[in-house]
Amino acid sequence: MTNFSQLYNKHIDQLFAFGSRFTSDREMLKDCIQDVFVKLYTRRESLGPIDNVDSYLFISLRNRIHDEFRRNGKITGDEVNDANMQAVAEYEEYNQEQMEQQQELTNNVEKFFEKLSPRQRQIINLYYIEQRKYEDICRIMGINYQSVRNLMHRSISRLREYAGQMTQTL
Repeated sequence: MTNFSQLYNKHIDQLFAFGSRFTSDREMLKDCIQDVFVKLYTRRESLGPIDNVDSYLFISLRNRIHDEFRRNGKITGDEVNDANMQAVAEYEEYNQEQMEQQQELTNNVEKFFEKLSPRQRQIINLYYIEQRKYEDICRIMGINYQSVRNLMHRSISRLREYAGQMTQTL
């Protein structure tokens, strides 16, 4: 249930912005978003693995909004198909921009990571990538608990410093 809440919190704003392209009726949009998540939750067992959750949610919301329009007689099937084509193109453009921004961020983090000392890289990797506890890191690196905390603090501070330098140059 926690993962589902995280999924909801992660996507709610993006889904609302996306749905606003189709309707200005905020209450109907909120209901449609809720319906998408309720359907996802109640049918999670029968859906099987979803390769791209973002696409699934956006397409489900678009379809749900169009179903609501058809049910209320606001648009016809042909109008929905035209709107679908436009929405898909807009989503693909939006998704491409998001992917480019994510790739740029990943590249910058890798550059920052390479600027760290080998010990700093090791502790960041152990803690964040391998998700080790400080006690495990003590044994692996052969240093005491306080030294691990100090090294972690210096490593994070250095990464923040590099990130601050990058944002100042932008």
